[in-house]
Amino acid sequence: MIGELFASGEWLPFAFAFLIGLSMLLYAILDGYDLGVGLLSRFARGPERDRMIGSIGPFWDANETWLVLGVGLLLVAFPKAHGDILTHLYLPVAVMILGLIFRGVSFDFRKKVPAEQQDRWNRAFFWGSLVVAVSQGYMVGRFMTGFQEGAASQVFAVFFGALVTAGYVLMGACWLVLKTEDALQRRAVGWARIALWSMVAGAILSSAAAPFVATRIYDRMFAFPEITLLLAMPLASITLTLIMHFLLGALPLPGDRLAWMPLSLSVLIFVLGFVGLVYSFYPYIIPGRLRIVEAAASPDSLRIILWGAAVVMPVLAGYTALAYRIFAGKAHDLSYD
Repeated sequence: MIGELFASGEWLPFAFAFLIGLSMLLYAILDGYDLGVGLLSRFARGPERDRMIGSIGPFWDANETWLVLGVGLLLVAFPKAHGDILTHLYLPVAVMILGLIFRGVSFDFRKKVPAEQQDRWNRAFFWGSLVVAVSQGYMVGRFMTGFQEGAASQVFAVFFGALVTAGYVLMGACWLVLKTEDALQRRAVGWARIALWSMVAGAILSSAAAPFVATRIYDRMFAFPEITLLLAMPLASITLTLIMHFLLGALPLPGDRLAWMPLSLSVLIFVLGFVGLVYSFYPYIIPGRLRIVEAAASPDSLRIILWGAAVVMPVLAGYTALAYRIFAGKAHDLSYD
């Protein structure tokens, strides 16, 4: 029976849905913390800002490859869904791309231009990071509602954009707790505490708006046996949030003990939230509009694409792991000499 299932290719759409979800989750985590550092860079000055940006220097560009992979897999494996998503999100996608361009250019220009022009590019780096973070959160909010029209859907998307932005800031601050020392590390702890409760506020506002638009999420959450899983995830997230709150109150500790833990907790919170949302609208590729099996390309096409994904994804994972291994330890100032 298993052999017949593999031969028929019925499992392929679900395998690609998993790969796309995994790529997007890895992007949200990896690029999320460096977007957070970009947002926090506006609240630092001189050497502190250079050290903050130096902490993401070896990683930020490679982190974005996971977004390219996820969108590419969506295009080739689910062309119907790709077209529908871009039709509804054309403008915010264009805004996000502009933010990525400004962010990338300003990352290099901020240290290569004359001193009197550096602040202009520092501001561009901040604003580019903000535009990318808010637009991504807004797009996820619109996607979660199945692109429903009306004021309630727009309000939910705006609240979710604030939630995602606060989450990125939290991960950025936790990254700085891990990668920096002394006064900057203490400031990062303070930023993380503010971002943590800002994220909680964003989650509360999004949850309050959700019943007016994303009815499928709540229908599934309060059905049995789904309720046992979907309620366990928010409870776990609340527990992790409280643990992080008390941990941040104790940091930094002598010998830099537990400096790794806030980032790990923030990643776990992101993973739990992502898994809960994906499970709540399964088996749809676009919630309430298009199912995974309806949007998938032909099995023959998916088999060919799978060979490419089987090569590309391990390579991406391998060089990502290698980069983090090579540049482990505390951050240094970014230098172009």
